Amino acid sequence: MSDRILKIEKDNLLEIAVQKKMDGWRLAQICAVTIDQAYEMSYTFVKDKDMETLRIHLQPKEPIISLTQIYPCAFLQENEAAELFGVLIENITMDYKHKLYRIDVKAPFGPKEDVSWQNEA
Repeated sequence: MSDRILKIEKDNLLEIAVQKKMDGWRLAQICAVTIDQAYEMSYTFVKDKDMETLRIHLQPKEPIISLTQIYPCAFLQENEAAELFGVLIENITMDYKHKLYRIDVKAPFGPKEDVSWQNEA
């Protein structure tokens, strides 16, 4: 049984996720948090009794690729990160376009400065 947290660059996420899928790991959760006016994304994978979390730091307006092409179940958690935090997630298979929740405030948990999609629509 192991539990590891690995800091990775966003450009490595897709390649690592594909390898995890091929090796039989399942995506357990995706979590977004705002730290120092930036984002921290955590992707947790589980296989048997092992758990591994990939951690990525992003600046506001810095996009990250969706994992929905590899793990379709990621669509809800990615939509949540985009809507509640303002994370720019590209190519979500089932993109709710910031309509997942009925909220009056755009990206209520995101950085208090500019949130990129506030100027859309």
